[in-house]
Amino acid sequence: MNASGYDTEVFSSGEAFLDGVAASKATCLVLDIHLGGISGIELRRRLSKLGCKLAIIFMTAVDDEAIHLEAMESGCVACLRKPFAARTLVDAIGIATSERANRM
Repeated sequence: MNASGYDTEVFSSGEAFLDGVAASKATCLVLDIHLGGISGIELRRRLSKLGCKLAIIFMTAVDDEAIHLEAMESGCVACLRKPFAARTLVDAIGIATSERANRM
């Protein structure tokens, strides 16, 4: 459990996440848009095709409005531009977890 009270797990790539069973345990995913291998946005698309409705929070250091728009259109909770304050991420996770609880 981290300092904000969340259990976290780290994966080396989007493919590693897809290969694991973590999707069934996860409440939300915090994804960099530019991962090694498939992109965070592509991972979001694949999860959606599998019927997975995990809340997604994207982050990126790339200041590209088209990428930001694509991320937002994919249905993410937030798209954070690096650098960002830790509180910004914690707040986005809070929104993601409360939205998921409301859907259940």
